Formats: sequence, structure tokens, C-alpha cells
Amino acid sequence: METKPPNPSPELTEIPPGYLNIMGYVDESEVNGPGCRAVVWVQGCPRECPGCFNPESWSFDLNQLISVDTLAEKILSKPRNTGVTFSGGEPFWQASALASLARKVKAAGLNVMSFTGFTLKQLQSNSAPPDSQALLEQLDILIDGPFVQSLAINSPNSPVSSSNQQVRVFNPAFAEQITWASDQIEVHILKDGSRIVTGYQGGLELM
Repeated sequence: METKPPNPSPELTEIPPGYLNIMGYVDESEVNGPGCRAVVWVQGCPRECPGCFNPESWSFDLNQLISVDTLAEKILSKPRNTGVTFSGGEPFWQASALASLARKVKAAGLNVMSFTGFTLKQLQSNSAPPDSQALLEQLDILIDGPFVQSLAINSPNSPVSSSNQQVRVFNPAFAEQITWASDQIEVHILKDGSRIVTGYQGGLELM
């Protein structure tokens, strides 16, 4: 019988209930899923895949703690946000809080998708991170599978970054909306003058 793995880092236990430990956040992105979306990059991933876009997200050290309620308000304050994307890091190591966030934004009419380094089969197994099923139940779209550098796709027609990854459409309404490209980049200039470069070519780069 499979058993649930322990948390990959003790820092996960330091996240207060109702909070997320995130690496970054942007509004109104058009390269991280269908339409115009808020994007939440969670902090922490034990995989350390070669060629990872966001190696700064590997550490499970506390980075930016933000409450689910505050983040939901932030997302919903931008009328152009029609959906939310969870990326990372590994979203499913913070599945409980993300499921709660997903429920709040979906109640307001937004859609939710997530990237994950796990396969769907792994997330549906007894060895999945805690509360994985709760998050899966809230998703309209899932991009599953780790990034594999030797299988990288550099194509304006592919929504995934390596050929082992799959697009799982749980909500049929989005079956014809898998049209974003994995090799696009986008630059967001923040209020303090720093920039976030996101997309296949840029990963998540804080400048």
C-alpha cells in the first residue's frame, strides 16, 4: 500500500492555516493560460529539474506570506482577470490553501488552472501531497508532468514546454481555448520599478 510522503521541507509546517507562501504574483497575464489571468507562483519545489524556468522557487524557505482572503480580494479587484493560474514552485505542496483560494475566485465567476510537476495519476494516488484531490476538484485545466529539458518544445503552437507534459481539460467549456503558446514572454513592471518577466523564454525573473 502506498503511503503519503512527508512534507519535503519543515518550512511547509510554518505556513499558518489560511495562508500561502508565494514567490510572486502578477495580474492580467496572457501567456499563462487562456484569456487574461492572475498568476500565483508558489514557493517551494523539491524536484530541481534541469532547465527549470524558476530555480528561485525551489527553496521552501518562507518568502512572501499572504492570506488566502487577501489574495482573493487582490485577484478580484482587477476586472480584466477572467481566470487564475497556479504555478511555481509546486502548487500541490500547498494544495489546501490553493483549493480554498480557487473556491473563492470561482464563486465570483473566474476559472482556475494549475501547472504541476506531478502526473495526474500521481495526484490521484495515495502518495499524493495532502489535499491534492481538493485542489483537483476546483481546476478547469491542469498541465501535468515535470519539465524535461531533453524533451523541450520551442513552438508557437504548443501550450506545454516539454513533450511529456499533458493538458488536462476538466471543464469542457475550455476545450477550444488551449491556444496560448509556451514560447511567448511577457514583461510586467511593478509599482516599485522592478520587473517580472514570465513565459517560456523568461521563466519568472525578478529584476
